[in-house]
Amino acid sequence: MRAALLEQVGRPLEVVADVEVAPLRPGQVRVRVAHCGLCHSDLTIMGAGGLLPVVLGHEAAGVVEEVGVGVTTLAPGDAVLLAPLAPCGRCYWCVRGEESICESAMVALAGVFPDGTTPLSRDGAPVYRGLGVGGFGQHVVTTEAGAVRIGSEVPLDVAAVVGCAVQTGVGAVLNTAKVEEGATVLVMGLGGVGVSVVQGARLAGASRIIVSDPVAERRHAAGRFGATDAVDPSDVDVVEACQQLTGGVGVDYAFDAAGSPALLGAGLAATRRGGTTVGVGVGAGAGELTISAAGHVMGEKKLLGCVFGSANPHREVPRLLSLWASGRLDLEGMISSRRPLDEINEGFDDMRAGRGIRTVVTL
Repeated sequence: MRAALLEQVGRPLEVVADVEVAPLRPGQVRVRVAHCGLCHSDLTIMGAGGLLPVVLGHEAAGVVEEVGVGVTTLAPGDAVLLAPLAPCGRCYWCVRGEESICESAMVALAGVFPDGTTPLSRDGAPVYRGLGVGGFGQHVVTTEAGAVRIGSEVPLDVAAVVGCAVQTGVGAVLNTAKVEEGATVLVMGLGGVGVSVVQGARLAGASRIIVSDPVAERRHAAGRFGATDAVDPSDVDVVEACQQLTGGVGVDYAFDAAGSPALLGAGLAATRRGGTTVGVGVGAGAGELTISAAGHVMGEKKLLGCVFGSANPHREVPRLLSLWASGRLDLEGMISSRRPLDEINEGFDDMRAGRGIRTVVTL
């Protein structure tokens, strides 16, 4: 198959045409990918590395081509959204309703199935599945739980952004933080995940949604998705701005949508006593956050982590697409650029420069 391959850290992706796809094993499905979004997590791996060579891309949608022995919930021809974290349904975390931190799914994020195998190869050598999917290739092999059937009426390029950005951002609000109606919210970072956090806060009925991003275009765009106030962090102190906008109290909830320890610290400072700060994703490079133990305890502040919106994709994807169908969730507006696979590196250049919200590549 054709695929965009990362062979060396710090180098552009190379579009090749000779990646081999192994025959299906029991319980697996093969999906022909139609579209895949570019996510900052892919960019992080391009700079930090992991198992190489790897086909990145985890925000993908396509059509089932073949199912393996024992697959009962999917059939060839089904339109599906691919799940980066495919829950096993049996581990310690899954049986407690914490599917986003499923043991098997965490292994898959590294690029292999739980038994250490990969269905991809090139010249006889293994090729890994980036973040459990490998959506920058024409075909994806995943487990039955790794593909969520969607209605044929949903455009696959629109559906793709639900796979990571929307599921993560909206889920961080509704599932992780459980923001209540009338709350005040701060969102730091306005890429695809941050804009989705804004939409989640709007869906939750937040009374004030304050956004912060150094890119003016993104701050302006956030207003279309529900932001009520915008702050330029390169010009204004975000913590002071939140104090002023909330009458000196601080916001109820703060979300770091860029994966930055500095932003987590700003979120803790910007939230009121008893407030909640949510870290959504992990950025490039190592970083540590220092917290004053006494201040944290006496302020009863909460610091939460969030992986893929703390969601079970088999529940979350239908819910989000239902909200889209009813006009309550804007998916089309998040796609700022569509490119062929051959222009994938230009799409990542746009991301590095802060241009647009989401680029979707067509396979």
